[in-house]
Amino acid sequence: MPKISSDTLWELAAAEVHSRESGGAEDGDGGEAVNERTVLLMGSKAGGKTSILLRCLDRDELSKPTLALEYTFGRRARGHNTPKDIAHLWELGGGTSLSDLVQIPITPVSISCLSVILVLDLSKPNALWGTMEKLLQAAQAHLERTSSQVQKSKPGVKHQTPSHSAARVLPKDYPDRELISPFPVPLLIIGSKYDIFQEFDSDKKKVVSKTLRFIAHYYAASLVFTSIKSESLISKTKSFFLHLAFGLERGISFKSTLFYLTFGVIFYLKSVNIGSPPTVDVDITSLHAKNPKDLWKKVYERVFPPESTSEQRELKDPAKDPQYSEPQIDAMRAQKDQVMHYISACIAILLQSSLLTHELAVRWLISGNQNSFPFTYLRFVTLTFVLLLRGSKYLGR
Repeated sequence: MPKISSDTLWELAAAEVHSRESGGAEDGDGGEAVNERTVLLMGSKAGGKTSILLRCLDRDELSKPTLALEYTFGRRARGHNTPKDIAHLWELGGGTSLSDLVQIPITPVSISCLSVILVLDLSKPNALWGTMEKLLQAAQAHLERTSSQVQKSKPGVKHQTPSHSAARVLPKDYPDRELISPFPVPLLIIGSKYDIFQEFDSDKKKVVSKTLRFIAHYYAASLVFTSIKSESLISKTKSFFLHLAFGLERGISFKSTLFYLTFGVIFYLKSVNIGSPPTVDVDITSLHAKNPKDLWKKVYERVFPPESTSEQRELKDPAKDPQYSEPQIDAMRAQKDQVMHYISACIAILLQSSLLTHELAVRWLISGNQNSFPFTYLRFVTLTFVLLLRGSKYLGR
């Protein structure tokens, strides 16, 4: 008869966490280990992240706007009668307004098997650089903090640093090794809505394409353009996704690009194939750039000026974002706001009334006229009633 454990649920959960942190990922029968990977999707607001994710997972579902940070998972078997590998998939919504939430999926436990997918909306080139820069900076900053926590952890806990870091993949004689800054974990940049992007002017398409190729080279990242309306492009994107989510070792060849798979870990480009920034009536020598990335940024923003950030500040509260509108809930919320506004007005009137009462009482005591106070008090009551009527107008009464 099997022995019944007397441990509580919390003790069992703590033991499971300790087992994972110690590297014990094998199943209870001593069989083959189950691989678990984490993928963080972030990018442009309404850029098609959910649609791309559903297509890569072969899920026939209707995509809905992502609310803050959403989680799902995928499973894939490596062979017959083998345990299924698990991919933990986190999707960050709201564009750059909720970039602080990247700290949730980036943890000391997940950093050893973490990948990042950045989806940029090609149909909105003016917001492309700002979205890319803010999200990557937020993710990289938290990755560095988490990595420092791992290194300072207790000696008995064996955390793993990112074994597939891009810095370990680049060869020592790489020509641009001193000029680039490889992302701490594998990074895939997806240019979405390529079907709309194709209709752009050729000069603008050249600026966007070359700039994204440089960004991919700078961060030692992968780069692919896709559209949910093109099966061939989605198929290529799915190959990239399956490699990051489940570790499928598959080389990918493209006729019109210069990407190649290095040790089954990371994709990268050579700067000699990218060339200099595309100058459109811009004198590069007059830009005073600090580094190559700053130079590309200045050239890009000359062609596509960044959008105003005032709208982004106004939509900082997701409750006011039309993307998440719900007619019934919004109507109840508006009614509740009116009630709260009326209550605030009444409180202000009562405070003002109490101050007037105190002042009138003091004046009556000082004057010594016992007959003047009732008439003054009557005027005060009338004034208070008028003020309450004005306050009730907030509710349309």
